[in-house]
Amino acid sequence: MCSHCGAVAEGPPPTWTCSVENGARHYFCDDCARANIRAIEGRLDSDWW
Repeated sequence: MCSHCGAVAEGPPPTWTCSVENGARHYFCDDCARANIRAIEGRLDSDWW
């Protein structure tokens, strides 16, 4: 399940992005990752974007 928009996928999708924030894994779908790639690469918590 996408941590940003709530999209659901069957099994672990290989194209989704995984981010570890405060020791917890967060998965982001292609659309959310693409829209927020600079924040992800800048290591901003997803709460900020």
